[in-house]
Amino acid sequence: MENDLQFFSQRLKLLRKEKKLTQKEMALFLDKTERHYQDIEAGRINIPSLMLLKLADYFGVSADYLLGRTENREVNR
Repeated sequence: MENDLQFFSQRLKLLRKEKKLTQKEMALFLDKTERHYQDIEAGRINIPSLMLLKLADYFGVSADYLLGRTENREVNR
């Protein structure tokens, strides 16, 4: 599980930076404190599945991509 959180946190940080967003902006989007978001991005918090889906939709990637299960960013629906 720890390795999964590392993949997720790295991908989340990469996507946030690609959109030139701050951690504070992401915290507001998720309705969390900035500290809570920082802990998510650092891989210290395992997020609920609905938050994972919200992030995947926001960044236009698959949940599997966020979790490091694939290199393919495309969403297959």
